[in-house]
Amino acid sequence: MISFLVRIIGNAVALYAAYMLVPGFVVSGGIEQYLIAGLGLAILNLTVRPILKAISFPIIILTLGLFTIVINALMLWILDYFLTSLSISDVMALVWATIIISIVNLIVSAIRKIF
Repeated sequence: MISFLVRIIGNAVALYAAYMLVPGFVVSGGIEQYLIAGLGLAILNLTVRPILKAISFPIIILTLGLFTIVINALMLWILDYFLTSLSISDVMALVWATIIISIVNLIVSAIRKIF
């Protein structure tokens, strides 16, 4: 349970970092909207992402893991579809936001493993 809460907070921080660094990636609202978006992203990553990774396993192997960026971008795109507080203006904003969110989540998971 604590691991899931850390994942939600990490996603919220990652979404905030993407908002600050990527023009065209907007989360309107306050901290509660970031936490809702973090919860939505955590649920998508817990349910839909493993299915997509299993289906696209051969492509992931052929691209040496780079196709996971496409899967992560698809998770953000689905989140944008369901949340009205999240707005992604174009594909480049989606790609850069995906990369930033992946890096921040990597850092958060590394810090979580230390403690």
